[in-house]
Amino acid sequence: MPEIYGTVYGVEFHTVGKMYEYSSSEGVLKSGDFVLAMSEFGLDVGRVRFGPVDMRIDELKEELRPIVRMMTDEDWETHRKNKEEAASAMRICQDLIEKHSLPMRLLEARYMFDRSRIVFYFGADSRVDFRELVKDLARAFRTRIELRQVGIRDEVKMTGSLGLCGMTACCARFLRQFESITLKHAKKQQLLINPAKISGRCGRLLCCLSYEQELYEHELMDIPDEGSLVDYEGKTCKVLTVNIFMKVITLVADDGQMIKVQFDDFRKSQKSIIQDANAELLIKNRDEDISIDD
Repeated sequence: MPEIYGTVYGVEFHTVGKMYEYSSSEGVLKSGDFVLAMSEFGLDVGRVRFGPVDMRIDELKEELRPIVRMMTDEDWETHRKNKEEAASAMRICQDLIEKHSLPMRLLEARYMFDRSRIVFYFGADSRVDFRELVKDLARAFRTRIELRQVGIRDEVKMTGSLGLCGMTACCARFLRQFESITLKHAKKQQLLINPAKISGRCGRLLCCLSYEQELYEHELMDIPDEGSLVDYEGKTCKVLTVNIFMKVITLVADDGQMIKVQFDDFRKSQKSIIQDANAELLIKNRDEDISIDD
């Protein structure tokens, strides 16, 4: 067995982006503590999201870097000033965006703790040529400039939104990574394919469609789709309805007889699928699935 590498903490620097793993010599930290550590852009203020966790070498995704220190009162004062100046920088950047008539939506400006760099997050519907903007920003702030375009899902995550359920959108509340969601999820859950009903504020399919997908796949295992033709106990039948909540499949035989069968009984019976209703549709739409992936 590989030896334990050390105690690991998960640190978040921004709601958009991945969580990083760090070691600490600051004693035992707890979730919610604020620390200084090196991020991908430089020294930054981060928040401990999990830990302490003992991990082996083979479990680490990348080289483990140390947390610099817990935030002190002096650090908090520096951070406060950085946030105030970042708000001013955002106004200047917005003016420059309008000057260059760039099709981009400025979302946030963020100074690194040591002011070695300022990062501007923005959303756009396509790629943006911001080279002239960067030159103007560099002249205005005399520091390194980073413009980071985020996807539409992350844009909603940063600005916040309400879901169709009336609660704060999952992306803004707790989701850190987005799973691939396609129309197959909606079809499997027997939802009406209405974009207004199954899409979020970002315009992509609802993230929550993935939450119960595993249950639906398990419950509908070996159950044909509605519209399929099956040979059931010597009769050619069409699948009329599939009620996953009652766990009942309704068949109509070629002689007009209506047959209702419990899922478990249908699985145990002598049957074979003659024609899968969705087989041709799946082939046709194989490359046309709507996904929330960018």
